[in-house]
Amino acid sequence: MCVEFPSLSWLAPTPEEALTGIQRVVRDCLEDMRRSGETPPEPLADRAYSGKFMVRVPPEVHRGLAMQAAEQGVSMNRLINARLAD
Repeated sequence: MCVEFPSLSWLAPTPEEALTGIQRVVRDCLEDMRRSGETPPEPLADRAYSGKFMVRVPPEVHRGLAMQAAEQGVSMNRLINARLAD
């Protein structure tokens, strides 16, 4: 699969054949888009990311994280950042 084109996929017996297949399908799709004047999606790897995102958690999870951060003497941001990096 290609994340920028979720409706496209290619199945094959080996990972190498699957990669070659999806590359061909995406290339054909991009060519069709160019011919019809459509703008292709921006690749995820080329997008700018702020480094910030909001996550909603249940209050008991929030409380637990706040307590762990306090016990470790770090901010909750630092605690969660370290966990996400693992």
